[in-house]
Amino acid sequence: MTDELARTTFTELKERTGQIADAELDEFWATLEPASIEFMSGDWKGGEFVTGHRMNGQLEAARWFGKTFDSASDVKPLICLDEHGNRFSNVEMGKGEASLWMEEFRGEVTATMVYDGQPIHDHFKIIGANAVMGFMNGKKVLDNGRYFYFYLERV
Repeated sequence: MTDELARTTFTELKERTGQIADAELDEFWATLEPASIEFMSGDWKGGEFVTGHRMNGQLEAARWFGKTFDSASDVKPLICLDEHGNRFSNVEMGKGEASLWMEEFRGEVTATMVYDGQPIHDHFKIIGANAVMGFMNGKKVLDNGRYFYFYLERV
């Protein structure tokens, strides 16, 4: 899939007001290129795809802003906003912070954020120069075998 087509599809999915089927997001994921650790560097603003997963709305309720990747061993997975709009790393909610690894997921090796204090792995694939799609995976996040789908846009 070209970057332009990926971005167009992403924008349509992101702006959709109704629920999105997991299968549609899985199909989009399959067209994207795996992310590298280097690609993930920097600050990212996040959002979620509404699929009916039990986690839908929880990050917004916590005032989640996004993620910061300072290096492979220094990742802040839950950058939230305080009551004044200031960003902070919510280490309490995340049970620590995270690191970034190259990990196999669905037969491809891609950049994967691994939480320090809980069994959660976020896998990333590139939508374009400034966006990635993420799958949140792990024992405590699967909802009857379903992943939590989200995205990050570079800020």
